[in-house]
Amino acid sequence: MANMELLCNGKIENIKDNLNNPKFRFLEHDVTIFKNIKCNYIFHLACPASPVHYQKDPVKTISTNVAGTLNILELAKSNKSPVLFTSTSEVYGDPEMSPQKEDYWGRVNPIGIRSCYDEGKRCAETLCFDFHRQYNLEIKVVRIFNTYGTKMSINDGRVVSNFIIQALRNLPITVYGNGKHTRSLCYVSDLIGGLIRISKLNKNFTGPINLGQNQEITMLELARKIINLTKSKSKIEFHKLPENDPKQRNPDLQIAINSINWKPEINLDDGLKKTIKYFKELI
Repeated sequence: MANMELLCNGKIENIKDNLNNPKFRFLEHDVTIFKNIKCNYIFHLACPASPVHYQKDPVKTISTNVAGTLNILELAKSNKSPVLFTSTSEVYGDPEMSPQKEDYWGRVNPIGIRSCYDEGKRCAETLCFDFHRQYNLEIKVVRIFNTYGTKMSINDGRVVSNFIIQALRNLPITVYGNGKHTRSLCYVSDLIGGLIRISKLNKNFTGPINLGQNQEITMLELARKIINLTKSKSKIEFHKLPENDPKQRNPDLQIAINSINWKPEINLDDGLKKTIKYFKELI
């Protein structure tokens, strides 16, 4: 965990059911500071994924991705343990091709306001593959596309939680640009299932591998869908598109289909209903 702010994208209540489990240990630590612990397998997910959070302290964000990943890889090397690193669809930047395949090198602004995250993750991938080549470290690099679901924070800052909170409060739904840019939204339980399957692949599989929903939806369609599902009185407001905000996200899932026989099972309407129910109870 990177301690930009303790649990900056979550809360301790999300793991309260595990705290009394003798097989579970929660350790608060900043991943940018090396800590030598015993481990058999490492799932490296440290770094806020929401622009609101990772742009709040961009230097810490890129340090988490680069120095933090270097520490994790050194720890894995000393323990001879495999590492599953969660990269991001943002390594593709504002893509010139769709769907995005893993062999696409991307179109990323290296000096923009999103670069701390985008380029940080790209550099972290480089470190993973260099440790694999130089030290024969077992790695799995997973590129996660937009994920949503229950237990997100109210102030998460990503599109699904923003739209739902605004709709439940009958506030204007803020759509950026003309609303025609797309995202592919994967429910969290589908993503977790994919990560577990990838972790069990043999050591010769390194990735990168895309995980996400391959059904696109425009932000305008999403806003209207959430207004309908929440029976909200909200109106849609259009705002200027943020700098370097990608206009399209859609993963090519052929590697995931072939290697782990994986496709998302929860459709968007069902996932949104679960998430709306969670936020309604929360607020």
